[in-house]
Amino acid sequence: MTDCRPIDSPMDPNQKLMTDQGEPFREPERYRRLVWKLIYLTITRPDLSFAVGVVSQFMQAPHIDHWNVVLRILRYIKKASGQGLLYEDKRENRISGYCDANWAGCSIDRRFTTGYCVFLGGNLISWKSKKQNVVARSSAEAEYRAMALITCEFIWIKQLIQELRFCENHPMKLYCDNQAALHIASNPVFHENQAHRG
Repeated sequence: MTDCRPIDSPMDPNQKLMTDQGEPFREPERYRRLVWKLIYLTITRPDLSFAVGVVSQFMQAPHIDHWNVVLRILRYIKKASGQGLLYEDKRENRISGYCDANWAGCSIDRRFTTGYCVFLGGNLISWKSKKQNVVARSSAEAEYRAMALITCEFIWIKQLIQELRFCENHPMKLYCDNQAALHIASNPVFHENQAHRG
């Protein structure tokens, strides 16, 4: 891989991986070892979280197409080898976060992936990309579940920061790009058609 051609993104956003597509990879143990190393790398590389999460779903029986995505991730790492986390003292201690979901994003089981990033004073302190174990009935439900996930993280981080007496008690800001989910979250009235979300 030292002589490989670097690439700009860890995964083609239009690529859909299937469990039984293409020829089986003849060295599944090699695939698993490399994916485990990539999982470890996501501790300090949030830009890899989604792509590594996708390839980790095929560790039981990887195919050549899955291996090619792993190689693409390595090519991306070569291009972005100097990237990582940089923490600056910005004298601001507000917590903010962004969340998103891809409704029915998995072509195999129609489950969705949620992702979030939490910032403290403009510094990234927590992130997650996770395929959910339920099928959302709408994009609003998928986004609402993403908001619930990041809200739990907000609460945990706020309690930790208060315990450490690190900063004042500022309101937290949550950014979401789905108007229906924002409407559901901001309405204190319980709606009957939202009862299945829990």
